[in-house]
Amino acid sequence: MIPSRARVRRVKAASLTVMVLLCLGCSAATRRNVASYIFDGVPAPPLPEEYCASWLAAKQEQGGQAKKEVKEQGSVHRPYKEKKCKDCHDTSKSGGLIAPPRTLCLLCHGNIVKGAYGHAPAVSGDCLACHLPHDSVFPYLLKKEKDKICVSCHIEQRMAQGLHDRVAKAGILCYDCHNPHAGNVKYFLK
Repeated sequence: MIPSRARVRRVKAASLTVMVLLCLGCSAATRRNVASYIFDGVPAPPLPEEYCASWLAAKQEQGGQAKKEVKEQGSVHRPYKEKKCKDCHDTSKSGGLIAPPRTLCLLCHGNIVKGAYGHAPAVSGDCLACHLPHDSVFPYLLKKEKDKICVSCHIEQRMAQGLHDRVAKAGILCYDCHNPHAGNVKYFLK
């Protein structure tokens, strides 16, 4: 039995709808690959250098010059500063990175989590819990000031609360005594 034209159109429409819905949850690279498979003339994505150039131009138009002066006191990730985007990014992969996000930083900074005891975010590769990937107005690419970064997560009562209160009053910060990534001493003490 030959299917009717109406049935063929419904099957085609349903197939196209399913593919579109499936692609909505995909990355931009996957959506482009699917679209170029179905349709002719889908434009190629811009090169990574073009992404950076348009971003920089937009930032400068928004008063980026003033922000740039502040950043000189902060920090910039060396590959980002040297425009070596391909050290971390790969546009041919669906996620756009050379490795999964949880292992990407550890490719270069794996020695930072060496020790018998590891801070959970650092050991699990959740570097972005504390750090920004490209640049920051704060040192070490931190998201917040050094004296506020730890307490953004650690709000629990300290085991040695009296000691912690005294050192805080003296202006001693968490990282003065604790390594924020890992260590061979319990509680990452230095």
